[in-house]
Amino acid sequence: MTNEIKTFKRFYIFLPVIIGLSVVTWLFYEEFDSALFKDIHLSSRLLGGLLLAFFFMFGRDAGLIWRFRLISDHSLSWRQAFNVNMLCEFTSAVTPSSVGGSSLIVLFLNKEGINAGRSSALMISCLFLDELFLVLACPVALLLFSFSDLFGDVTILSSGIRFFFFSIYAAISLWTFLLFFALFKRPEYVKRILLAIFRLPFIRRWRRSVETLTENLVQSSGEMSRKPMTFWLRAFGITCLSWTSRYLVVNALFFAFATEGSQLLAFARQLVLWVLMTISPTPGGSGVSEYIFQIYYADFFAVSGMALVVTFVWRIITYYMYLFIGALIIPTWVKNLKN
Repeated sequence: MTNEIKTFKRFYIFLPVIIGLSVVTWLFYEEFDSALFKDIHLSSRLLGGLLLAFFFMFGRDAGLIWRFRLISDHSLSWRQAFNVNMLCEFTSAVTPSSVGGSSLIVLFLNKEGINAGRSSALMISCLFLDELFLVLACPVALLLFSFSDLFGDVTILSSGIRFFFFSIYAAISLWTFLLFFALFKRPEYVKRILLAIFRLPFIRRWRRSVETLTENLVQSSGEMSRKPMTFWLRAFGITCLSWTSRYLVVNALFFAFATEGSQLLAFARQLVLWVLMTISPTPGGSGVSEYIFQIYYADFFAVSGMALVVTFVWRIITYYMYLFIGALIIPTWVKNLKN
C-alpha cells in the first residue's frame, strides 16, 4: 500500500479539480443569468453564513479526529489523529466515490504506530459507524417529508434518481448489517458468504480485495466485540455529530445566500445527495456532485444560476479544501515512510 500512496502525484490532485470546474463552467455557460450577481451583496449575513459554513466543516473534522482518538483508546495523539483524518479525506478526494479511500486507513494508522490487526479493527469500526448513521437517518427524512419535497419535482430526480436512491440505500443497509454481524456475531459466516458471492464471473476480479477485507473483519471482531455498550454509544454519538455538522454546511450557505426553501428540507436532502454520491465513478464525486447539487437545490433559489454559485462555494469548503490540505501533508508523510 506504500506504493499506492507514492503514486498520488500532482495529476491525481488536478484531475478532480479540472473535472469539477469544467462541469461548473459548462453549467454557468448553459444557465447564466445577468441578474445573478445583482442579487449578491457583501453583507453581514453573507459573511456570517460563510464563516458558519467553515465552522461546521471544522466541526465535522473535529468530530472525526475525536472519534479516532476514542476508538484507538487514546493511542493516537491529537496530532496523529489529525494527520490520519486529513490523509483519509485526501485519498477519498482523489479516488472515485464508488471505490473510496477508506482501505488506506489501515496504512495511515499503522504508520502512526498501531499494528496492522488493530488498524484493521479501527478501520472496519469507522466504516460501520458511518454507514449506520446513513441507514438510521434516511428513514427519518422519509418520514418528515413527502417524496415530491424530498426528491424534488425535476424529472431526473423524481424518477430515475429516486430509483437509484432506494437501490443504493438497500445495498448500504445490507452492507451495514453484514458489518454488524461480522463485528459482533459470526465473522466467519460473513467471510464465507462474501467469498462465495465474489466467485461470480462478473465480480471475480475484486475477490482478492474481498479476501483481505474479510480477513480484517475476522480480526476486527475479536477486539471490537469486547468493547462495552457505552463505548459504542459514545462513538456513534460522535459520528452523528460529525455528519450532522457536515450537512449543516449547506444550511449555512443557504442562509448566507438567502434562499427561499425550508432549512430542514435542505438538511434532509443532504442525506439523499450523499447516498447518491457513493456510486460516483469520478474522483471524489467531482463533476457528478456539482451537477446533481445544482439541479437538486434549484428550487431553493429565485434567481436562475444562484444554485451554481452556492454549488461552487459548497465544493470549495467540503472538497477542494481537502485536496489543498492533503497536498501539503502528503509529501512530508511519504518522506517519513522511508525513515
